[in-house]
Amino acid sequence: MPEPAKKAVSAFAKKPKTREAEEGSSVVFEAETEKPDAKVKWQCNTKDIVSGNKYEVTAQGNKHSLTIKAVTMEDANVYAVIAGGSKVKFELKVIAKQAPPKVAVKDTPAPAEAPAEGTGEPAVPKEQDPAPPAAEPTPPAEETAAPAQTAPPAEDGQLPDTRQDLTGLFTEKPQSGEVTVGENITFVAKVNSATLLKKPTIKWFKGKWMDLASKSGKHLQLKELYDRNSKVYTFEMHIIAAKANFAGAYRCEVSSRDKFDSCNFDLAVHEACAVEGFDIRTAFRRTSTDGNEDSGELDFSTLLKKRATQANAGPEVDVWDILQKAPASEYEKIAFQYGITDLRGMLKRLKKMKKEEKKSEAFLKKLDPAYQVEKGHKIKLAIEVANPDAEVKWLKNGQEIQPTGSKYIFESVGNMRYLTINHCSLADDAAYSCVVGDEKCTTELFVKEPPVQILKNLEDQMVMKGERVEFECEVSEEGAHVKWEKDGVELARDESFKYRFKKDGCKHVLIINEATKEDCGNYKIKTNGGESVAELMVQEKELEVYQSIADLTVKAKDQAVFKCEVSDENVKGTWFKNGVEVKPDARTQITHIGRIHKLTIDDVKPEDEGDYTFVPDGYAFNLSAKLNFMEVKIDFVPRQDPPKIHLDCMGRTADSTIVVVAGNKLRLDVPITGDPAPTVVWTKGEKMVTEGDGRVHVESTKGHCIFTIEGAERQDEGIYSVVVRNPAGEDTADINVKVVDVPDPPQAPRIISVGEDSCVVQWDPPLFDGGQPVIGYVLERKKKKSFRWMRLNFDPYPNTTYEARRMIEGVAYEMRVYAVNSIGMSRHSPASQPFVPVAPTSEPIGLCVDDISDTSISLKWRAPERLGSSELDGYGVEYCKEGSDEWIPAFEGLTERTSVIIKDLTTGDKLQFRVRAYNMAGPSAPATLPQAITIREIMQRPKIWVPRNLRQTLIKKVGETINLVIPFQGKPRPQVTWTKDGEPLNPTMVSVRNSDTDTILFIRKSDRKHSGKYELHVQIENVADTASVTIQIVDLPGPPEALKIMDIWGFNVALEWKPPKDSGNCEITGYTIQKADKKTMEWFTVYELYRRTNCVVSDLIMGNEYFFRVFATNLVGLSQDPCNTKDSAFIQKTGMAYKPPSYKEHDFSEAPKFTHPLVNRSIIAGYNATLSCSVRGIPKPKVTWYKNKMDISNEAKYRMFSKQGVLTLEIRKPCPFDGGVYMCKAVNASGEDIVECKLEVRPQIIKEEKK
Repeated sequence: MPEPAKKAVSAFAKKPKTREAEEGSSVVFEAETEKPDAKVKWQCNTKDIVSGNKYEVTAQGNKHSLTIKAVTMEDANVYAVIAGGSKVKFELKVIAKQAPPKVAVKDTPAPAEAPAEGTGEPAVPKEQDPAPPAAEPTPPAEETAAPAQTAPPAEDGQLPDTRQDLTGLFTEKPQSGEVTVGENITFVAKVNSATLLKKPTIKWFKGKWMDLASKSGKHLQLKELYDRNSKVYTFEMHIIAAKANFAGAYRCEVSSRDKFDSCNFDLAVHEACAVEGFDIRTAFRRTSTDGNEDSGELDFSTLLKKRATQANAGPEVDVWDILQKAPASEYEKIAFQYGITDLRGMLKRLKKMKKEEKKSEAFLKKLDPAYQVEKGHKIKLAIEVANPDAEVKWLKNGQEIQPTGSKYIFESVGNMRYLTINHCSLADDAAYSCVVGDEKCTTELFVKEPPVQILKNLEDQMVMKGERVEFECEVSEEGAHVKWEKDGVELARDESFKYRFKKDGCKHVLIINEATKEDCGNYKIKTNGGESVAELMVQEKELEVYQSIADLTVKAKDQAVFKCEVSDENVKGTWFKNGVEVKPDARTQITHIGRIHKLTIDDVKPEDEGDYTFVPDGYAFNLSAKLNFMEVKIDFVPRQDPPKIHLDCMGRTADSTIVVVAGNKLRLDVPITGDPAPTVVWTKGEKMVTEGDGRVHVESTKGHCIFTIEGAERQDEGIYSVVVRNPAGEDTADINVKVVDVPDPPQAPRIISVGEDSCVVQWDPPLFDGGQPVIGYVLERKKKKSFRWMRLNFDPYPNTTYEARRMIEGVAYEMRVYAVNSIGMSRHSPASQPFVPVAPTSEPIGLCVDDISDTSISLKWRAPERLGSSELDGYGVEYCKEGSDEWIPAFEGLTERTSVIIKDLTTGDKLQFRVRAYNMAGPSAPATLPQAITIREIMQRPKIWVPRNLRQTLIKKVGETINLVIPFQGKPRPQVTWTKDGEPLNPTMVSVRNSDTDTILFIRKSDRKHSGKYELHVQIENVADTASVTIQIVDLPGPPEALKIMDIWGFNVALEWKPPKDSGNCEITGYTIQKADKKTMEWFTVYELYRRTNCVVSDLIMGNEYFFRVFATNLVGLSQDPCNTKDSAFIQKTGMAYKPPSYKEHDFSEAPKFTHPLVNRSIIAGYNATLSCSVRGIPKPKVTWYKNKMDISNEAKYRMFSKQGVLTLEIRKPCPFDGGVYMCKAVNASGEDIVECKLEVRPQIIKEEKK
């Protein structure tokens, strides 16, 4: 089989890069191919480029170039260069030509720019052009276009800087724009994903909550593009045929794992119609004599002349009724139409009339303007009517809703009326109205479709030309709407049925029939919640020859059969004899069954001798063989002719070995002569071959002995002997038969190393090569969770080590290998162990020396900034002597810690250290110390670091354990000494333990004798440091002394006592006084924590006799024993009856009133913020906080505090969406009061670090 030419992994040695060019200039893209004769094709937006006035394509050897002349803005596209099966994409970015700065002349006004017609984008002044002066006179109506946006004047004559600070994920933010009704506009956002670990997700909103992903359709399209070279995602929002209600504020949000960024922009939609009749501004001019249009008096003459023709022939109308119903933008037009010249008076009267408008008589609370609900959830619409007996009707898009089934539930509770919609679907996205009598309130319900997630991603595929391709993806919801794209262009069904789309529950399949080279590219499936991309590679089919035709030597009137087998059963072919096509006739038959092609010639004649060739259709190679005609000469042979074997008639190889492919038929046709006819015996080795096996057939005919083996096998190989005998003698001949087969499968391949998107795989050759040398190997790979194997090379690869590329980092793969020889391809090897392509981590950061001694050093560092998708295995630390290149591992294996102590070093050596991080991909780049380190301990002055809690007196209770840990520093190890009140410590009372960095003072069970001042002395040679700690051991106090009853009067008793002798080694904090009735002797507390040593006990009961006692209290608690009075106090009865006066209870209730309002604030995102106010009211009012009139009491993001009337709202880590109007409402039985403020949340501005 002829070996096909081998292809490289990539056809390009040098690839073109994305470039920028100024408008009007020329740009050249260059590429180099691996082979000088490679055919190169250039494309623009998938369309082929040919040389002409605009483009110039050149080729010199393996160097190819594309020149684009006179670049315009339309040339900013995606280009591609194709060679063989490789395709490289690049981009041309066109920069607008710099215009020379214009100098504004004071007396000459510059006309405003008008937006370009036919586009949906507003005309925004360029950054290079200065803004027009603010006092520019108004041109006439017929010369005036839409006014351009003006910027504030720049200071010092410099141009204003209108660039946005791109501090987040956006590299380009969407800009505010204007559009006319019916036109289109596009908003563009760009995100650089080079530093992102995950593909960014973008969301478009209108207002604060309306997600536009579910509104895609006729008027709104969301697109996404990705540039593989610059790694920039481009997100576009196309508004088609804009309507007036599209105007408003929009927001774009982008997120990627823990990163987030957002941008706000506005859209203004202008009416397409012009002002009727005339321009009111040109008619309403001032009269001036100096030529200045801003001076003089207002001239109504022109206006009145144009109005003179408008006769008031119609019926009288109420102008105020028209003004009330008209929008504010139409006030001026209506005023001039009906002759109202006092515009200020008109506005005041309108304002007063609107205040006098009556409130709704039927509704106390109407529906909100709009509601939003997620698909599948339920929503409850509520109104409050004035009449509790009123009947209401609910309408959907103007049609009354009937109470059928459980879809709609109507409720009436007092004045409240509810409509509950269960299991909301997209069909419920409509306008709902509630009708009470003649009044109606309307709202709009938006059903938000939950994002459809992609559960099973698309898989890359590599197929042969003409094969069927199926891309399969599984989403989270059945019947979900998906969109298929190829290289950013949406796919649709066409008449040729090239693409077919299939849905099976949650599975979506894209089917491509008969793939061609043009179908190569990236295919993407998009949902409103994600997307998946896969690459399709189409290779040209290479026809493999499984069995070639062989030379034949036949005799007259025998049959000659030429047979060959190819890999594709659909390939047809043509037979030639000596270059002339063979046509079938009575003797010649041409058959094609499956992969086998046969040419059969019956009754061979001498003219049939020649060269026969088979040419497959569509392939540039052929198979040839020769037909030799053997003439049989009949000579007179005398009888008793000894037998003779004529081996010259056999078709053999040069070394007399017959080669047969395993599985094919082995036929040995040996001509023999002899008279009488000899007997034939076939043997293999010493064993005679018989027809015992059904595969072996031995046949003898006149002049021939035929040995046939059906389906040759490997054990049929060997030397076969044929012996012919007759009475005249015998003859013997040996025939060497070699059976060749496909090789055995190789052993399971081994993964030597992995990279970010590649791996190096190695395998051993097969144990048996099939009798033919192995010419190469074919490799396949698949994702671990997939069942589809993808071939990596179509030409046999000669080596046993292969680098596979274009894999996805973080995804597990498996590899397998086929061995190929001239017979065919072996079975596949077992799959390799699963592996994950990962890149080595970045180098560790912050490597520094933590400590050093005479024989050791302590190093520390921080983890690498980029870890990749693989787990970190650990760190390796190495060192080498200064002047040497030999790096010695500091320890065996790896460490997971970010610090290490290296011991047993030689004092005085100057060593360099480095640290490398290891993961599955191997070691990272090393982090090295800036200079070599000398191993020598450095003296450090002793310093005691007294903990903050020990800098004041340490108070402990009797019996508690004391454990003081006081760190210090100093090198070499300092001498540590403890003393108490100037005396050495008693080791039986206090335990001390010292280390290199701290000292511990331990008292297992403290007693009052342990109180005192403890001093710590740390000394190194002649340098020392001291510190002191004061310990106070406290106990319960003793009882007070000398408790006496000093006086008794009325219902009162005066007591007096002395402080206790034992205060418990701490201050007496107060006394507890108790009383007891002599009858019951039950003690009741009168005073607690009483500070004085005398008191008056009041409110005693007349006629009772009392005893008293006092406890002392200190920091530890009450004294164990009290001090009791020796005598009792008797309360005498009196004959007087006291009648207390009656008072009218005063009403202290007061309506809530805020004494300190909320203040407008501007804060920075990410930092907690508080809003405070104070309120007064009796009884205590109930306080509720609102954001944009929505109750936020139950939201976890906010915390509310109320202390002594001061109300505080804490907002945790606010983001830009937390901005808005905050309101605090206080309500009690006497009334209510509200106060509100505006909160602005500014995004953080992160300055780029200077490198």
